[in-house]
Amino acid sequence: MNRQQVYRDIEKEFGFVPSFFEALPDDVLEHDWETFKVLELQEGKLPLKYRNLVGLGVAAAIRCRYCTLYHTEMARANGATDDEIHEALRYTMNTVGWSSFLNGIQLDYEKFKDELHRIAEYKSKQVVKVAM
Repeated sequence: MNRQQVYRDIEKEFGFVPSFFEALPDDVLEHDWETFKVLELQEGKLPLKYRNLVGLGVAAAIRCRYCTLYHTEMARANGATDDEIHEALRYTMNTVGWSSFLNGIQLDYEKFKDELHRIAEYKSKQVVKVAM
């Protein structure tokens, strides 16, 4: 597709062509738009609400205000409540905090991996018991 054809497709989704797509060079516009459509606008194995809550957590962790705004608004547009958004961000805060701590103390990775496998096995047995 040429630029104008891609723009028409973008307009079908958004009603206009956002400047962040106008900023893309010709040689990547079609590819980046197709990827964006699949990952950001179409339902997949993860519903769009959950994908945007994950995206919000990532955006907050990398401190991208553009992505944070995008994923907050798209999560809301896909049915996320303020409580769900706050929970996703608290989960992000917890993950980033533990990551900083574990990397900072340079905890033995192999020991951590072994312990984590033990925890996962124990927890999966609890899930099976609850399902019965």
